[in-house]
Amino acid sequence: MKKLILTLVAALGIVGGAHAAGAGLVPLDKAPVDTTNQASLQNGAKLFVNYCLSCHSAAFMRYNRLQDIGLSEQEIKDNLLFTTSKVGDTMVAAIDPKQAASWFGGNPPDLTVIARSRAGGGGSGADYLYTFLRTFYRDESKATGWNNLAFPSVGMPHVLWQLQGERRALFDEVLVDGQNTQVFKGWEPTTQGTMSAQEYDQAVGDLVNYLQWMGEPAQNTRIRVGVGVLIFLGIFIVIAWRLNAAFWKDVK
Repeated sequence: MKKLILTLVAALGIVGGAHAAGAGLVPLDKAPVDTTNQASLQNGAKLFVNYCLSCHSAAFMRYNRLQDIGLSEQEIKDNLLFTTSKVGDTMVAAIDPKQAASWFGGNPPDLTVIARSRAGGGGSGADYLYTFLRTFYRDESKATGWNNLAFPSVGMPHVLWQLQGERRALFDEVLVDGQNTQVFKGWEPTTQGTMSAQEYDQAVGDLVNYLQWMGEPAQNTRIRVGVGVLIFLGIFIVIAWRLNAAFWKDVK
């Protein structure tokens, strides 16, 4: 029940409007994105359904599209469908939109293209999400009890806290332009999660990898076709060049 409540409140954070990548208190970490890694995408899809889909829809993605990452229709039905949804339905959040609007003042945003929309000068959208999901810390001054280095004063609680554990952020005060500014210096763990730090980073990497793939499921096909087209054009240019030279060789 506690996990469900935390997940439901998640509408207030990553959800809360546009937030430019790199606008937080720490630089963005490079996300381990590899949309050809089906094992990573499958684990990311499982994490998305378990921890994100309670509040956030992916209304432009159908469950059966997950067959593109190596899951069979039966595996999707057995492992990723927990409501009355059918395998051909879009991934709609379990939360009622009217209730969400009443509780949070607005519906949680759709996450179908979240990895593309969060790109900015500090890094890609995947880099932002990877950093965001790994920099939550306890902050009793906030309503949810959580804060985030990538999105200071975020309204979203840490829905993955059971996996990562709890920790506090340590800051130093530095004088910048005549004002005291807090600079992040490290972490102070308080409780152990069910995963080690390495396992948690890998899990978040898989989730972000899935979000990156979900933003454009055909991206690998697009790249493969594009490479083939460029190779064809390269060969055609050479042939056209030699034909042109042969056609005009006797013309002075």
